[in-house]
Amino acid sequence: MEIISKSQKQTEDIAFEYAKTLNKGDVVILSGDLGAGKTAFTKGVARFFGLDGVTSPTYAYLNVYGDLLYHYDCYRLSCGEDAERLGLTDYFGGDNVCLIEWAENISDALPEKVKKVEIIKISENERKIIL
Repeated sequence: MEIISKSQKQTEDIAFEYAKTLNKGDVVILSGDLGAGKTAFTKGVARFFGLDGVTSPTYAYLNVYGDLLYHYDCYRLSCGEDAERLGLTDYFGGDNVCLIEWAENISDALPEKVKKVEIIKISENERKIIL
């Protein structure tokens, strides 16, 4: 399914609706260039779960929200072994939902079954979101 978002708020609203399809244990790959809206999408998912305070986990690798939502940024990792060594893979398939940015950097450590969301920047405000 492809949806065009015309603003950050609309991206968050799309993510809020998408979150209704998620279950504990789901691992979701968020792909898109820098500034595409991956963190905005995460904010919408978090809002569905009644969580707030979402920020990009770039410097921390992982931000945990309410012990339910795990938001990864694997941009600075070079392989799945890095993620395993840092304990990041310990949470896959648990009683939580994992949203992973730059998952291609740790593809060899990802679970076999993942969900994918691609966000493509069309213009300053518009995004194509592929669910």
